[in-house]
Amino acid sequence: MSADSGFYSIIDYTVDGPETQRELVEAFAEIQERWVRFYPGYRSARFHVSLDGTRVYTIVHWESEAGYRHFEVTSDTRGRTAAIGRALEGLSGRAEPRMSGEPRYVVVREVGPGPRRTGS
Repeated sequence: MSADSGFYSIIDYTVDGPETQRELVEAFAEIQERWVRFYPGYRSARFHVSLDGTRVYTIVHWESEAGYRHFEVTSDTRGRTAAIGRALEGLSGRAEPRMSGEPRYVVVREVGPGPRRTGS
C-alpha cells in the first residue's frame, strides 16, 4: 500500500459533550462547503468525533502544500475566520481549540494491511 500523498491541516477541538460535537461538525462542514471546497487542490474534509463526546478532529486534505498555500493567499480568510467565530458562538455548548502552532502536516509513512511479520 502506498502512502496517501498530499498535505493536511488537522484541526482539534475539545467540546463539552456529544451534542456540541454534532453541532460543531455541522457548522464546520458548512464552512468547508461555503468557504473552502471549491479551491483548486482541495480533496476533502473528514470529521472525527471521540466516543466519549469530548473531542472533534477535522482533517482537511489538500493535493499539495502549494494548493493549500494558494488557498491561504487567495481565499477570504477574514470572512472565513468570522464565520468560524459565529459558528463557535452559536453552539449550545462549549468548544475550545487544542492546536498549538500551525496544524499542517504531510504523510511520511503508512503501514497498511498485510501478512504478519515474524522474527526480529
